[in-house]
This record gives sequence, C-alpha cells and structure tokens, in this order.
Amino acid sequence: MTDEVTAAPPSARSAVAQRCRRITDTNWFGTTAFVLILGNAAVLGVETYDGVVERWHGQLQLVEHGFLTAFTVEVVLRAAAHADRPRDFLRDPWNVFDLSVVLFALLPIAQDNATALRLLRLARVLRAVRFLPQLRIVVTAIGKSLPGTASFVLVGTLLLYVYAMIGWVFFADEDPERFGSLGRAALSLLLLMALDGLGDAVRTGLEITRWSILYYTSYVLLSSFVLVNLLIGVVINSLEEAREAERQQRPDLGPDSAPTSAPAPFSSDDSERLQSKIITARLALDDLQNALDRQAAPERYTLPGAEHPAPEHRPRADASRRGAPPMPHADSTAER
Repeated sequence: MTDEVTAAPPSARSAVAQRCRRITDTNWFGTTAFVLILGNAAVLGVETYDGVVERWHGQLQLVEHGFLTAFTVEVVLRAAAHADRPRDFLRDPWNVFDLSVVLFALLPIAQDNATALRLLRLARVLRAVRFLPQLRIVVTAIGKSLPGTASFVLVGTLLLYVYAMIGWVFFADEDPERFGSLGRAALSLLLLMALDGLGDAVRTGLEITRWSILYYTSYVLLSSFVLVNLLIGVVINSLEEAREAERQQRPDLGPDSAPTSAPAPFSSDDSERLQSKIITARLALDDLQNALDRQAAPERYTLPGAEHPAPEHRPRADASRRGAPPMPHADSTAER
C-alpha cells in the first residue's frame, strides 16, 4: 500500500519557464509595461512639434532606443514564460501582435524609414488594450461582430441602391443636385441615413410632389431605425460572446482585477505530508471496501455439527432438480 511517489526533476526549459512566469504574472510587471506604453505615446506626441525635435533630437532618439529595449525584454520574458509550451504563446493573438511590433521595429528597413518607424511606434500604443480587460472585451467584440456587420453592409447597400434608383427616376429632372445621377442619389441618401439635411430634402420633395413624403418616410424608417437597431443588436451579441470568452479564459479574474502571482512549488516537507495523506486515504478506502463486501455476503445459519445454507440459497433448488431429497428446513430440524 505504501507506494513510493517520486517526482521527476524538472527540465531546464521548465525551470526557465517557471522563473520567467513568476515575473510576468506579477502585478508590477504588467503595470510597468503599461506605464512604458503611455510614456511611448507621450514621447510620440511630443515629436510632432518641430521646435522640440530640433532641440532635443539626440535625447528623444535615446529615449526611443530605451523604449525599444524595454519592449524587447518584455516580449522575451513573455516568450520564455512559455518555453515549456511554446504553442500556447503563439495561440494568444496579443502575444503575436506584440512580437510582430517588436520584430518589425528591429528590422533595418524600419530604422531607415521614419514613416514606418512612427507607425510601428503608434502600434505600440495599441498594446495598452491587453492591460485593460474592459477595453480588451470591446475590441474582441468588434472582431466577433465583423461577420454580422458584413451582412448589415450588404443589406444596407441593397436598400441604398433601390432607393437611389427610385429617387433618380422620380426626382432627377426637378432636383438634379441630389438625384441627378445614381452616384449623387446614393450619396444624398447616405447622408439622410444619419438624418443630415432631412428637412431640406423633404421640403424640396414636397415642392415636386406630395407623394415624396412616403418616399422619405419609408427610407428613414428602414435605414435609420431598422438597420441601425439591427447593427446594435449584432454588436451587443458579440459583446456578450466576448465577455463570456474572457471569463472562460481567465475564470479566476474579475473584469478589473490584475493577474495574480504563480503558486509556489511544493517543498520536500509538503510532498511527504501529501504522500502520508494519500496512504491514509487508501487504507480508509480498503477498510470501507472490506466492510461493504462483508455486508453484501449471504447470511448462513450455523447448527451444531453442520452448516446449512439459508432456504433461499440456490444449491437447495439445484438438489431438488437432480432428484435428491430436499434438505430439511432449519426450524423443522430444531423441532425434531
């Protein structure tokens, strides 16, 4: 019963991953990365002023190299924390995004091209999303709502085309500024979808014909109310799916909580204590099994000099079928 529980020593890769995970899972690591992202955004905004760049060009360049070094160390630590399971690192889209931003910034073409370098530095600001759970849920919801948004755009384009053709047929001669061509009619109706210039369009339409009120009313109801509410429903549904996915990925975290530190490994005393508890539990289970077996066994009647099975026992029926005289009942034997 006392089986030896021996734990295999962790490999070098697992040891490195465990040490790096202790760093990356702490609160100060995420806070430091978030502060560096905000500092990078502030420096990027300061560089838009020509006087500051001309005066502090060398210092700003040094600060940029410092940010690049810090972000590189951050990504390396995150990757090393997944050294024992590198596929999990690449499955996270935020890790892939961070790795891409850092790698592209290290390329010579990005260092020589000022525009590309500014765009990459601007992409670093987007990394702040991963440190804000609520904002991360919103961004995920936007991505999940893209298929539904594509359907919304298709229906909206069809509605816009139909009403643009109707407007060109009926109002092209009297109102060429808005309905002189299919393109102008579509642009005018696109603006009317946001209720921009609706009053002027309705007054002009009433001067042409009173039936134009039906044209504008039906279009506004379908485009500004039905389609917009449909889009809101798609986004809300995607937001719920994103929130549920975030809750499943990190069930131990609330919406605004930060990651907790990794649990400490078992010591030798903890392993021995756990092993003794396992052995005690095994012994208790064996005793319980033996008690259940004794309780489930058939009861036997013990007589002086012989042991007879109970009347319900199967051997008695077998004996009667073979033609042997049935065994007397215990009560009748006692009477005799």
